[in-house]
Amino acid sequence: MGFLTELWLPIVLSAVCVFIASSIIHMVLPIHKNDMKQLSNEEKVLAAMREQGVVPGEYMFPWCVMKEMESEEMVKKYNLGPVGNVRILPTGPPKIGKGLVQWFILSLFISFMVAYISRQGLSLGAEFMPVFRLTGTVAILGYALSDIPHSIWWGQSWSTTFKFVFDGIVYGLVTGATFAWLWPGAA
Repeated sequence: MGFLTELWLPIVLSAVCVFIASSIIHMVLPIHKNDMKQLSNEEKVLAAMREQGVVPGEYMFPWCVMKEMESEEMVKKYNLGPVGNVRILPTGPPKIGKGLVQWFILSLFISFMVAYISRQGLSLGAEFMPVFRLTGTVAILGYALSDIPHSIWWGQSWSTTFKFVFDGIVYGLVTGATFAWLWPGAA
């Protein structure tokens, strides 16, 4: 764990820089403005869900177990539609503060892993570009690829996924630049 004493500053500062970059991307730029859509007849849908006592969780509709997926009955349900997934959150206003804290902790963890992996392959005093290439690549892997399975398996639109991949590339480049700038022993 000696890398922690050597790289604590780029770990913390890169997480702070990613937090700031993500705040700018999500609050200032319009890139994610249309990621979600409103249901038509939202009030009726919500009333029906309340009436049914839907509790927080993740749901798939129409529901079936894997072995029933190709049965005649399920194929009819799929063809009739709608088909989808829905995530129901606890009742009440979104807990933005909790999400921001969790996001920062994730950013710290990614920076920790970047430091661990990079210290295995780079010596103290390494030049800017080798540090930037390695740390940026590892950080991009940590930030940019996590949403792709949502499009592959859960139907998230590829345009939304590509926007999150773009975000992750920005976060990775910010992380790489921070590590390269603060790499110990660099001239």
